Amino acid sequence: QVQLVESGGGLVQAGDSLRLSCAASGRTFGWYAVGWFRQAPGKEREFVAGIRWSGDITNYADSVKGRFTISADNAKNTVYLQMNNLKLEDTAVYYCATGRTTSMVPNTYAYWGQGTQVTVSS
Repeated sequence: QVQLVESGGGLVQAGDSLRLSCAASGRTFGWYAVGWFRQAPGKEREFVAGIRWSGDITNYADSVKGRFTISADNAKNTVYLQMNNLKLEDTAVYYCATGRTTSMVPNTYAYWGQGTQVTVSS
């Protein structure tokens, strides 16, 4: 089992920044990647960014490229999502998940956190 705990969400204004954290614990060996997803009310869960724990592979959704940065701290077993220039459409519950690749497909990830709310206001 792997436990994932997200933190760092909140209410911000458009143009502001937030950094989300995803702390992993448990049997993390063999789960090589972490992905961030988000889900807005009435919408499907969508991929935001992914990273291998080694840091050598990252990928991003087109909607966040140039604004969001994903990084990993292996010593702390934590993955971060730095979100800059936030927009109203970034409002959602953000989830992290662990899997074997940085896939954009949610059901390829085995373990999920509970999520953290990000609300961007005008």
